[in-house]
Amino acid sequence: MKAAQKAGVAAELKTLMLAEPKLTLAVAESLTAGNVQAQIAGVSGASGYFLGGVTAYSIEEKVRLLGVNRAGAKKVNCVSARVAEEMARGAADLFGADLAVATTGYAEPSAADGVASPMAWWAIAHRRGGRRVKIFSGRVECPGERRVAVQQIVAGAVLAELVVYLRELRG
Repeated sequence: MKAAQKAGVAAELKTLMLAEPKLTLAVAESLTAGNVQAQIAGVSGASGYFLGGVTAYSIEEKVRLLGVNRAGAKKVNCVSARVAEEMARGAADLFGADLAVATTGYAEPSAADGVASPMAWWAIAHRRGGRRVKIFSGRVECPGERRVAVQQIVAGAVLAELVVYLRELRG
């Protein structure tokens, strides 16, 4: 995603988050290492809805801060749709946010883990009144991309998915 596209997505996200009823947002990142938070906070007025985020690389921090299931995460080296979903829900709970996004994956190939090409899972959690939470996730493939490009592509992808979800929600 090019810089102008990123700025456009982040600006539209702001508009959608601040529409009535206003919503709040939190982030849990692993693979993207702060890129999601940087794209959100790069828009003036983000403090009107963005509560904060966590970059948790290790399984210990994912478990401790975000409530990720240790046994399940360990089986998949912390990279799966379920782990991303648990991270998103954990970020929503940690910050008391209406919405949360999360990313986890491989920024580079990993022969030891059987990963031939960079890829990631993203998730979005939406807390809707009380304890009801809608959670959904997706996968991003980044064949041939370098580490930093993968981080930026995945960050852009999860924010674009959040914008699509909010457009549908705001209808």
